[in-house]
Amino acid sequence: MSSHPAPSFRFPRFQRFWKPALATGAGGTSLIIWFEEIIAFATDFIGVILLTVLGGLICLFDHFIFKSHMPRREDLNDTMNKRKER
Repeated sequence: MSSHPAPSFRFPRFQRFWKPALATGAGGTSLIIWFEEIIAFATDFIGVILLTVLGGLICLFDHFIFKSHMPRREDLNDTMNKRKER
């Protein structure tokens, strides 16, 4: 039997954060504060991404809605012909 303990693979993403949390404080509160800051950064980042996506969707919606209000080429030709007839 080996005298080395088997590594825990339950939360591999969290294993890299225990050393900085241990350096800033030995309590469990420091871990919670670290994860809270990471989550706050992630929500800000997601908010910026969603803001640009929604802005793009609004611009596309505006373009397709008001494109139908542009005069067509036939409409412009009809007004030019009516002016010539006068």
